[in-house]
Amino acid sequence: MRNPLRYRVFYTTRQRIVTSTVVLALLAWGTVTVVRRVTTPEDRSCAPGVVRPVGSDECVGVASAGDGYAFGEDGLAQVAAAIGRENAALKDGEYATVALLLPLTSADAGLRAKMRHELQGAFAQQYRANRQNNEAPKIRLLLANTGKDNAHWKVPVEQLKTMTGAPHHLRAVSGIATSSTAVRSAVGELTGAGIATVGTTITADDIANGPGGSPFPGLARVSPTNGDEARALAHFGRVNAAKALLVHDTRTGDHYTDTLKDAFSSLLSRSPYEPQLFTSGEDPNAEGTTANTFRQITHLVCDTRAETIFFAGRHVQLRQFINALGGRGCKDRSFTLLTGDEGSYLGADPQLDRSALEKGLTVRYAALAHPDAWRARDGYEAPATGGSTEAYDTFVRTLAEVSKAPAGPIGPTALADGQAIIAYDALAAAVRAVREATPPGRHLPPVADVARQWPQVKGSLKVQGASGWICLDNYGNPHNKAVPVVQLTRGTPAFVAMAWPEGKPPAADCLPPRQ
Repeated sequence: MRNPLRYRVFYTTRQRIVTSTVVLALLAWGTVTVVRRVTTPEDRSCAPGVVRPVGSDECVGVASAGDGYAFGEDGLAQVAAAIGRENAALKDGEYATVALLLPLTSADAGLRAKMRHELQGAFAQQYRANRQNNEAPKIRLLLANTGKDNAHWKVPVEQLKTMTGAPHHLRAVSGIATSSTAVRSAVGELTGAGIATVGTTITADDIANGPGGSPFPGLARVSPTNGDEARALAHFGRVNAAKALLVHDTRTGDHYTDTLKDAFSSLLSRSPYEPQLFTSGEDPNAEGTTANTFRQITHLVCDTRAETIFFAGRHVQLRQFINALGGRGCKDRSFTLLTGDEGSYLGADPQLDRSALEKGLTVRYAALAHPDAWRARDGYEAPATGGSTEAYDTFVRTLAEVSKAPAGPIGPTALADGQAIIAYDALAAAVRAVREATPPGRHLPPVADVARQWPQVKGSLKVQGASGWICLDNYGNPHNKAVPVVQLTRGTPAFVAMAWPEGKPPAADCLPPRQ
Protein backbone atom coordinates (compact mmCIF):
# COMPACT_ATOMS: atom_id res chain seq x y z
CA MET A 1 0.00 0.00 0.00
CA ARG A 2 1.35 3.44 -0.92
CA ASN A 3 2.18 5.85 1.87
CA PRO A 4 0.34 9.12 1.07
CA LEU A 5 2.65 11.18 3.34
CA ARG A 6 5.73 9.88 1.54
CA TYR A 7 4.08 10.54 -1.76
CA ARG A 8 3.40 14.19 -0.94
CA VAL A 9 6.79 15.00 0.63
CA PHE A 10 9.13 13.27 -1.78
CA TYR A 11 7.02 13.61 -4.93
CA THR A 12 9.53 15.77 -6.84
CA THR A 13 13.29 16.29 -6.86
CA ARG A 14 12.80 19.94 -5.80
CA GLN A 15 10.65 18.90 -2.86
CA ARG A 16 13.23 16.31 -1.78
CA ILE A 17 15.99 18.96 -1.85
CA VAL A 18 13.88 21.48 0.11
CA THR A 19 12.90 18.88 2.68
CA SER A 20 16.48 17.73 3.21
CA THR A 21 17.70 21.32 3.53
CA VAL A 22 15.09 22.12 6.18
CA VAL A 23 15.90 18.99 8.18
CA LEU A 24 19.64 19.68 8.08
CA ALA A 25 19.08 23.29 9.14
CA LEU A 26 16.97 22.20 12.09
CA LEU A 27 19.60 19.69 13.15
CA ALA A 28 22.37 22.29 12.89
CA TRP A 29 20.36 24.83 14.94
CA GLY A 30 19.74 22.25 17.63
CA THR A 31 23.41 21.30 17.73
CA VAL A 32 24.54 24.93 18.06
CA THR A 33 21.99 25.52 20.84
CA VAL A 34 23.21 22.50 22.80
CA VAL A 35 26.88 23.47 22.30
CA ARG A 36 26.18 27.02 23.46
CA ARG A 37 24.43 25.76 26.57
CA VAL A 38 27.33 23.43 27.33
CA THR A 39 30.22 25.75 26.51
CA THR A 40 28.88 29.17 27.60
CA PRO A 41 29.47 29.47 31.35
CA GLU A 42 26.63 30.64 33.57
CA ASP A 43 27.07 34.21 34.75
CA ARG A 44 27.61 33.84 38.50
CA SER A 45 28.76 37.38 39.20
CA CYS A 46 27.05 39.40 41.94
CA ALA A 47 29.02 42.66 41.78
CA PRO A 48 32.52 43.75 40.76
CA GLY A 49 34.87 41.29 42.44
CA VAL A 50 32.02 39.24 43.91
CA VAL A 51 30.80 35.86 42.64
CA ARG A 52 28.64 32.90 43.57
CA PRO A 53 30.91 29.83 43.69
CA VAL A 54 29.68 26.72 41.93
CA GLY A 55 27.30 24.88 44.22
CA SER A 56 26.60 27.92 46.40
CA ASP A 57 24.12 30.78 46.36
CA GLU A 58 26.32 32.98 48.55
CA CYS A 59 27.97 36.03 47.04
CA VAL A 60 31.60 35.96 48.16
CA GLY A 61 34.79 37.79 47.31
CA VAL A 62 36.04 41.35 47.55
CA ALA A 63 33.59 44.15 46.73
CA SER A 64 36.37 45.87 44.81
CA ALA A 65 34.35 48.90 43.72
CA GLY A 66 34.08 49.97 47.37
CA ASP A 67 30.71 51.50 46.54
CA GLY A 68 28.57 50.18 49.39
CA TYR A 69 27.73 46.70 48.13
CA ALA A 70 26.35 44.71 51.10
CA PHE A 71 26.43 41.11 49.79
CA GLY A 72 22.64 40.92 49.87
CA GLU A 73 22.56 41.39 53.66
CA ASP A 74 19.84 43.88 54.63
CA GLY A 75 21.36 44.28 58.09
CA LEU A 76 24.62 45.53 56.55
CA ALA A 77 23.10 47.78 53.89
CA GLN A 78 23.26 51.09 55.79
CA VAL A 79 26.78 50.75 57.17
CA ALA A 80 28.08 49.42 53.83
CA ALA A 81 26.52 52.43 52.09
CA ALA A 82 28.17 54.76 54.60
CA ILE A 83 31.55 53.18 53.88
CA GLY A 84 30.83 53.58 50.16
CA ARG A 85 30.16 57.31 50.60
CA GLU A 86 33.38 57.78 52.56
CA ASN A 87 35.34 55.91 49.88
CA ALA A 88 33.78 58.01 47.09
CA ALA A 89 35.08 61.19 48.71
CA LEU A 90 38.70 60.03 48.40
CA LYS A 91 40.88 61.09 45.48
CA ASP A 92 43.14 58.82 43.47
CA GLY A 93 46.66 58.85 44.80
CA GLU A 94 45.78 59.93 48.34
CA TYR A 95 44.61 56.66 49.86
CA ALA A 96 45.73 53.20 50.93
CA THR A 97 43.20 50.39 51.10
CA VAL A 98 42.46 48.21 54.11
CA ALA A 99 40.16 45.23 53.56
CA LEU A 100 37.81 43.82 56.18
CA LEU A 101 37.84 40.02 55.79
CA LEU A 102 34.75 38.56 57.49
CA PRO A 103 32.00 35.91 57.13
CA LEU A 104 29.42 38.54 56.21
CA THR A 105 26.71 36.13 55.04
CA SER A 106 26.45 33.89 58.07
CA ALA A 107 23.22 31.99 58.69
CA ASP A 108 23.56 32.54 62.44
CA ALA A 109 21.56 35.57 63.65
CA GLY A 110 23.98 36.30 66.47
CA LEU A 111 26.97 36.27 64.14
CA ARG A 112 25.18 38.50 61.63
CA ALA A 113 24.64 41.10 64.36
CA LYS A 114 28.30 40.88 65.30
CA MET A 115 29.30 41.44 61.67
CA ARG A 116 27.19 44.62 61.57
CA HIS A 117 28.82 45.84 64.77
CA GLU A 118 32.31 45.09 63.41
CA LEU A 119 31.63 47.09 60.26
CA GLN A 120 30.26 49.97 62.31
CA GLY A 121 33.33 50.09 64.53
CA ALA A 122 35.70 49.88 61.57
CA PHE A 123 33.83 52.64 59.74
CA ALA A 124 34.01 54.88 62.81
CA GLN A 125 37.80 54.46 62.79
CA GLN A 126 38.03 55.08 59.03
CA TYR A 127 35.98 58.25 59.40
CA ARG A 128 38.15 59.51 62.27
CA ALA A 129 41.44 58.59 60.58
CA ASN A 130 40.49 60.45 57.41
CA ARG A 131 39.88 63.64 59.41
CA GLN A 132 43.15 63.70 61.31
CA ASN A 133 45.10 66.77 60.17
CA ASN A 134 48.01 66.21 57.81
CA GLU A 135 47.92 62.45 58.26
CA ALA A 136 48.65 60.46 55.11
CA PRO A 137 47.59 58.33 53.46
CA LYS A 138 43.83 58.44 53.87
CA ILE A 139 42.10 55.10 54.33
CA ARG A 140 39.79 53.34 51.91
CA LEU A 141 37.83 50.35 53.21
CA LEU A 142 36.80 47.34 51.16
CA LEU A 143 34.51 44.54 52.34
CA ALA A 144 35.63 40.98 51.69
CA ASN A 145 33.21 38.12 52.38
CA THR A 146 34.45 34.62 53.18
CA GLY A 147 30.90 33.19 53.34
CA LYS A 148 29.13 31.07 55.91
CA ASP A 149 31.62 29.44 58.28
CA ASN A 150 34.41 31.02 56.18
CA ALA A 151 33.92 28.15 53.74
CA HIS A 152 34.89 30.26 50.71
CA TRP A 153 37.88 32.05 52.21
CA LYS A 154 40.09 31.24 49.23
CA VAL A 155 38.02 33.40 46.86
CA PRO A 156 38.61 36.76 48.58
CA VAL A 157 42.12 35.89 49.76
CA GLU A 158 43.33 35.11 46.25
CA GLN A 159 41.85 38.42 45.10
CA LEU A 160 43.44 40.40 47.94
CA LYS A 161 46.87 39.04 47.09
CA THR A 162 46.60 40.74 43.67
CA MET A 163 45.34 44.12 44.91
CA THR A 164 48.50 45.75 46.29
CA GLY A 165 49.03 47.72 43.08
CA ALA A 166 46.91 50.41 41.43
CA PRO A 167 44.07 51.24 41.65
CA HIS A 168 43.51 49.62 45.07
CA HIS A 169 46.86 49.99 46.83
CA LEU A 170 45.96 47.36 49.44
CA ARG A 171 48.25 47.68 52.43
CA ALA A 172 46.54 45.74 55.24
CA VAL A 173 43.73 43.33 56.01
CA SER A 174 41.68 43.52 59.21
CA GLY A 175 38.58 41.63 60.38
CA ILE A 176 39.92 38.07 60.82
CA ALA A 177 37.26 37.36 63.41
CA THR A 178 36.96 33.63 64.13
CA SER A 179 39.51 31.13 65.42
CA SER A 180 38.88 28.38 62.87
CA THR A 181 40.95 26.25 60.54
CA ALA A 182 39.68 28.25 57.55
CA VAL A 183 40.72 31.54 59.12
CA ARG A 184 44.11 30.11 60.10
CA SER A 185 44.65 29.13 56.47
CA ALA A 186 43.55 32.57 55.28
CA VAL A 187 45.95 34.30 57.68
CA GLY A 188 48.75 32.03 56.48
CA GLU A 189 48.09 32.92 52.83
CA LEU A 190 47.89 36.66 53.47
CA THR A 191 50.95 36.92 55.69
CA GLY A 192 52.83 34.57 53.38
CA ALA A 193 52.20 37.09 50.62
CA GLY A 194 53.69 39.85 52.79
CA ILE A 195 50.37 41.57 53.55
CA ALA A 196 50.02 43.05 57.04
CA THR A 197 47.10 41.38 58.83
CA VAL A 198 45.30 42.47 62.00
CA GLY A 199 43.07 40.05 63.89
CA THR A 200 40.08 41.57 65.66
CA THR A 201 38.54 38.75 67.69
CA ILE A 202 40.80 35.78 66.99
CA THR A 203 41.91 34.44 70.37
CA ALA A 204 43.28 30.97 69.55
CA ASP A 205 46.84 30.60 70.84
CA ASP A 206 47.91 28.76 67.70
CA ILE A 207 46.95 31.57 65.30
CA ALA A 208 49.82 33.68 66.56
CA ASN A 209 53.57 34.11 66.44
CA GLY A 210 55.85 33.61 69.42
CA PRO A 211 59.34 32.76 70.65
CA GLY A 212 58.93 29.27 69.22
CA GLY A 213 58.42 30.55 65.68
CA SER A 214 56.61 33.00 63.44
CA PRO A 215 54.37 31.06 61.07
CA PHE A 216 52.40 34.25 60.34
CA PRO A 217 54.95 37.02 59.70
CA GLY A 218 53.14 40.34 59.70
CA LEU A 219 50.22 39.25 61.89
CA ALA A 220 49.12 41.47 64.78
CA ARG A 221 46.30 40.83 67.22
CA VAL A 222 44.38 43.28 69.38
CA SER A 223 42.59 40.67 71.51
CA PRO A 224 44.23 38.54 74.22
CA THR A 225 44.85 34.87 73.51
CA ASN A 226 42.72 32.17 75.11
CA GLY A 227 45.67 31.48 77.40
CA ASP A 228 45.67 35.10 78.53
CA GLU A 229 41.89 35.05 79.00
CA ALA A 230 42.14 31.94 81.15
CA ARG A 231 44.91 33.43 83.28
CA ALA A 232 42.93 36.63 83.72
CA LEU A 233 39.85 34.68 84.84
CA ALA A 234 41.96 32.66 87.27
CA HIS A 235 43.47 35.80 88.81
CA PHE A 236 40.03 37.38 89.06
CA GLY A 237 38.16 34.41 90.49
CA ARG A 238 40.86 32.94 92.77
CA VAL A 239 39.57 29.54 91.73
CA ASN A 240 40.19 26.54 93.96
CA ALA A 241 41.10 23.74 91.54
CA ALA A 242 40.02 21.15 94.11
CA LYS A 243 36.46 22.39 93.68
CA ALA A 244 36.46 22.97 89.94
CA LEU A 245 35.87 20.86 86.86
CA LEU A 246 36.14 21.28 83.12
CA VAL A 247 33.44 20.65 80.50
CA HIS A 248 34.78 20.71 76.94
CA ASP A 249 34.07 19.86 73.33
CA THR A 250 35.94 16.93 71.78
CA ARG A 251 35.44 18.05 68.18
CA THR A 252 38.89 18.68 66.75
CA GLY A 253 39.98 21.37 64.32
CA ASP A 254 38.30 24.26 66.13
CA HIS A 255 41.22 26.40 67.22
CA TYR A 256 39.17 28.47 69.65
CA THR A 257 37.83 25.44 71.51
CA ASP A 258 41.06 23.46 71.37
CA THR A 259 43.27 26.19 72.78
CA LEU A 260 40.71 27.30 75.39
CA LYS A 261 40.44 23.68 76.56
CA ASP A 262 44.23 23.48 76.84
CA ALA A 263 44.40 26.75 78.79
CA PHE A 264 41.66 25.67 81.22
CA SER A 265 43.19 22.20 81.59
CA SER A 266 46.47 23.78 82.65
CA LEU A 267 44.68 25.83 85.31
CA LEU A 268 42.85 22.77 86.60
CA SER A 269 45.78 20.35 86.69
CA ARG A 270 45.05 19.68 90.37
CA SER A 271 41.34 19.14 89.95
CA PRO A 272 40.24 15.73 91.29
CA TYR A 273 37.62 15.41 88.54
CA GLU A 274 38.11 14.19 85.02
CA PRO A 275 36.67 16.52 82.37
CA GLN A 276 33.07 16.07 81.23
CA LEU A 277 32.97 15.64 77.46
CA PHE A 278 30.56 16.46 74.67
CA THR A 279 30.98 16.40 70.90
CA SER A 280 29.41 19.12 68.78
CA GLY A 281 28.49 18.56 65.14
CA GLU A 282 30.47 19.61 62.10
CA ASP A 283 28.56 22.90 62.17
CA PRO A 284 28.86 24.17 65.77
CA ASN A 285 26.14 26.75 65.08
CA ALA A 286 23.59 23.97 64.56
CA GLU A 287 21.56 22.71 67.52
CA GLY A 288 22.43 19.07 66.89
CA THR A 289 21.90 16.55 69.71
CA THR A 290 24.25 18.00 72.32
CA ALA A 291 21.37 19.33 74.45
CA ASN A 292 20.66 15.72 75.43
CA THR A 293 24.31 15.20 76.39
CA PHE A 294 24.22 18.27 78.61
CA ARG A 295 21.10 16.97 80.34
CA GLN A 296 23.17 13.98 81.42
CA ILE A 297 26.26 16.02 82.30
CA THR A 298 24.25 18.12 84.76
CA HIS A 299 23.54 14.93 86.75
CA LEU A 300 27.27 14.22 86.91
CA VAL A 301 28.03 17.80 87.92
CA CYS A 302 25.63 17.38 90.83
CA ASP A 303 27.50 14.21 91.82
CA THR A 304 30.69 16.22 92.41
CA ARG A 305 31.63 18.75 95.08
CA ALA A 306 32.57 21.28 92.43
CA GLU A 307 31.64 24.93 92.80
CA THR A 308 33.22 26.29 89.63
CA ILE A 309 32.74 24.95 86.10
CA PHE A 310 35.06 25.92 83.25
CA PHE A 311 33.46 25.57 79.82
CA ALA A 312 35.41 25.25 76.55
CA GLY A 313 33.02 25.27 73.62
CA ARG A 314 31.12 27.46 71.19
CA HIS A 315 28.15 29.64 72.05
CA VAL A 316 25.33 27.32 70.91
CA GLN A 317 26.58 24.52 73.13
CA LEU A 318 27.23 27.01 75.96
CA ARG A 319 23.62 28.11 75.80
CA GLN A 320 22.40 24.52 75.81
CA PHE A 321 24.52 23.75 78.86
CA ILE A 322 23.26 26.79 80.77
CA ASN A 323 19.68 25.81 79.96
CA ALA A 324 20.36 22.29 81.21
CA LEU A 325 21.92 23.58 84.43
CA GLY A 326 18.76 25.60 85.01
CA GLY A 327 16.89 22.32 85.32
CA ARG A 328 19.49 20.47 87.38
CA GLY A 329 18.43 18.34 90.30
CA CYS A 330 20.78 19.97 92.84
CA LYS A 331 19.24 23.43 92.76
CA ASP A 332 20.12 23.83 96.43
CA ARG A 333 23.77 24.21 95.38
CA SER A 334 25.28 27.26 93.68
CA PHE A 335 27.69 27.13 90.74
CA THR A 336 29.82 29.65 88.88
CA LEU A 337 30.40 28.93 85.21
CA LEU A 338 33.44 30.57 83.57
CA THR A 339 34.12 30.64 79.84
CA GLY A 340 35.79 32.57 77.02
CA ASP A 341 34.54 35.39 74.82
CA GLU A 342 31.96 33.20 73.03
CA GLY A 343 29.79 34.06 76.01
CA SER A 344 29.22 37.47 74.43
CA TYR A 345 26.88 35.86 71.87
CA LEU A 346 24.35 34.95 74.54
CA GLY A 347 23.48 38.48 75.61
CA ALA A 348 20.94 38.72 72.78
CA ASP A 349 20.19 34.99 72.29
CA PRO A 350 16.39 34.48 72.48
CA GLN A 351 16.84 30.76 73.14
CA LEU A 352 18.75 31.31 76.39
CA ASP A 353 16.66 30.34 79.44
CA ARG A 354 17.37 33.45 81.48
CA SER A 355 15.50 32.05 84.46
CA ALA A 356 18.42 29.63 84.84
CA LEU A 357 20.53 32.62 85.85
CA GLU A 358 18.37 33.09 88.94
CA LYS A 359 18.66 29.54 90.20
CA GLY A 360 22.02 29.66 91.93
CA LEU A 361 23.89 29.80 88.63
CA THR A 362 26.33 32.62 87.86
CA VAL A 363 27.70 32.75 84.31
CA ARG A 364 30.72 34.93 83.63
CA TYR A 365 32.91 35.22 80.57
CA ALA A 366 36.13 36.90 79.51
CA ALA A 367 35.01 39.65 77.13
CA LEU A 368 37.20 41.34 74.55
CA ALA A 369 35.69 44.75 75.31
CA HIS A 370 32.75 46.23 77.19
CA PRO A 371 31.19 49.71 77.23
CA ASP A 372 31.44 50.00 81.03
CA ALA A 373 35.05 48.91 81.36
CA TRP A 374 36.55 52.39 81.06
CA ARG A 375 33.72 54.49 82.45
CA ALA A 376 34.05 55.80 85.98
CA ARG A 377 30.83 55.60 88.01
CA ASP A 378 29.63 55.15 91.56
CA GLY A 379 31.54 52.28 93.12
CA TYR A 380 33.93 51.84 90.19
CA GLU A 381 37.02 53.72 89.11
CA ALA A 382 38.68 52.79 85.85
CA PRO A 383 42.27 51.53 86.16
CA ALA A 384 44.99 54.17 85.97
CA THR A 385 46.93 52.24 83.33
CA GLY A 386 46.10 49.73 80.63
CA GLY A 387 43.61 52.02 78.94
CA SER A 388 41.84 55.33 79.42
CA THR A 389 38.41 56.89 79.72
CA GLU A 390 39.48 59.53 77.21
CA ALA A 391 40.21 56.97 74.48
CA TYR A 392 36.88 55.25 75.05
CA ASP A 393 34.97 58.54 75.05
CA THR A 394 36.59 59.46 71.73
CA PHE A 395 35.24 56.23 70.27
CA VAL A 396 31.74 56.91 71.62
CA ARG A 397 31.69 60.43 70.17
CA THR A 398 32.92 59.22 66.80
CA LEU A 399 30.36 56.42 66.64
CA ALA A 400 27.60 58.89 67.49
CA GLU A 401 28.78 61.21 64.72
CA VAL A 402 28.84 58.55 62.03
CA SER A 403 25.44 57.21 63.11
CA LYS A 404 23.68 60.26 61.67
CA ALA A 405 23.79 62.21 58.42
CA PRO A 406 25.82 63.13 56.55
CA ALA A 407 28.15 60.25 57.45
CA GLY A 408 25.37 57.85 58.43
CA PRO A 409 23.03 56.23 59.03
CA ILE A 410 24.84 52.98 59.80
CA GLY A 411 22.01 50.83 61.22
CA PRO A 412 21.19 49.93 64.82
CA THR A 413 24.24 50.05 67.08
CA ALA A 414 24.97 48.07 70.24
CA LEU A 415 28.13 47.99 72.31
CA ALA A 416 27.49 45.27 74.89
CA ASP A 417 29.06 42.51 72.78
CA GLY A 418 32.26 44.55 72.37
CA GLN A 419 32.50 43.95 68.61
CA ALA A 420 32.29 47.57 67.47
CA ILE A 421 34.87 48.57 70.08
CA ILE A 422 37.41 45.91 69.15
CA ALA A 423 36.95 46.44 65.38
CA TYR A 424 37.56 50.17 65.89
CA ASP A 425 40.81 49.35 67.70
CA ALA A 426 41.94 46.81 65.13
CA LEU A 427 41.60 49.30 62.31
CA ALA A 428 43.40 51.89 64.46
CA ALA A 429 46.35 49.49 64.63
CA ALA A 430 46.24 48.98 60.86
CA VAL A 431 46.13 52.73 60.26
CA ARG A 432 49.07 53.24 62.61
CA ALA A 433 51.14 50.66 60.73
CA VAL A 434 50.27 52.05 57.29
CA ARG A 435 51.11 55.62 58.24
CA GLU A 436 54.26 54.86 60.21
CA ALA A 437 55.57 52.86 57.24
CA THR A 438 54.98 55.74 54.81
CA PRO A 439 58.28 57.57 54.10
CA PRO A 440 58.32 61.39 54.36
CA GLY A 441 57.13 63.00 51.16
CA ARG A 442 55.47 59.81 49.93
CA HIS A 443 51.77 59.01 49.75
CA LEU A 444 52.06 55.23 50.10
CA PRO A 445 54.27 52.87 52.09
CA PRO A 446 56.01 49.84 50.58
CA VAL A 447 53.81 46.77 51.12
CA ALA A 448 56.45 44.82 53.04
CA ASP A 449 57.21 47.71 55.39
CA VAL A 450 53.67 47.82 56.78
CA ALA A 451 53.97 44.27 58.11
CA ARG A 452 57.24 45.20 59.85
CA GLN A 453 55.73 47.88 62.08
CA TRP A 454 54.31 45.72 64.88
CA PRO A 455 57.44 45.49 67.09
CA GLN A 456 57.32 49.29 67.51
CA VAL A 457 53.68 49.45 68.67
CA LYS A 458 54.38 49.77 72.39
CA GLY A 459 55.49 52.25 75.01
CA SER A 460 54.85 55.82 73.90
CA LEU A 461 53.97 54.44 70.43
CA LYS A 462 51.17 52.22 71.74
CA VAL A 463 47.65 52.40 70.30
CA GLN A 464 45.32 54.14 72.74
CA GLY A 465 42.48 51.72 72.12
CA ALA A 466 38.87 52.08 73.21
CA SER A 467 39.16 48.54 74.60
CA GLY A 468 42.43 49.33 76.38
CA TRP A 469 46.05 49.93 75.52
CA ILE A 470 47.42 47.93 72.62
CA CYS A 471 51.09 47.33 73.38
CA LEU A 472 52.42 44.61 71.09
CA ASP A 473 55.36 42.39 71.81
CA ASN A 474 57.91 41.58 69.12
CA TYR A 475 55.61 38.85 67.81
CA GLY A 476 52.53 41.03 67.32
CA ASN A 477 50.65 39.88 70.44
CA PRO A 478 49.08 42.32 72.92
CA HIS A 479 50.95 42.51 76.23
CA ASN A 480 48.83 42.14 79.38
CA LYS A 481 45.72 43.36 77.55
CA ALA A 482 42.70 44.35 79.65
CA VAL A 483 40.11 41.54 79.99
CA PRO A 484 36.65 42.72 81.11
CA VAL A 485 34.83 40.06 83.12
CA VAL A 486 31.15 40.17 82.18
CA GLN A 487 28.15 38.40 83.71
CA LEU A 488 25.04 37.22 81.92
CA THR A 489 21.80 38.58 83.35
CA ARG A 490 18.14 38.64 82.44
CA GLY A 491 18.85 41.88 80.58
CA THR A 492 22.03 43.36 79.13
CA PRO A 493 25.23 41.55 80.15
CA ALA A 494 26.76 43.35 83.12
CA PHE A 495 30.37 44.40 83.55
CA VAL A 496 31.76 42.88 86.77
CA ALA A 497 35.42 43.88 86.96
CA MET A 498 38.60 44.27 84.97
CA ALA A 499 40.99 41.34 84.98
CA TRP A 500 44.55 41.10 83.72
CA PRO A 501 46.60 38.15 82.41
CA GLU A 502 49.47 39.23 84.67
CA GLY A 503 47.17 39.69 87.67
CA LYS A 504 47.53 43.49 87.66
CA PRO A 505 47.46 46.36 85.11
CA PRO A 506 50.56 47.01 83.00
CA ALA A 507 53.16 49.55 84.06
CA ALA A 508 52.79 53.08 82.77
CA ASP A 509 55.52 52.53 80.15
CA CYS A 510 53.65 49.52 78.69
CA LEU A 511 56.84 47.82 77.55
CA PRO A 512 56.58 44.01 77.28
CA PRO A 513 59.25 42.04 79.14
CA ARG A 514 61.98 40.10 77.39
CA GLN A 515 60.84 36.64 76.24
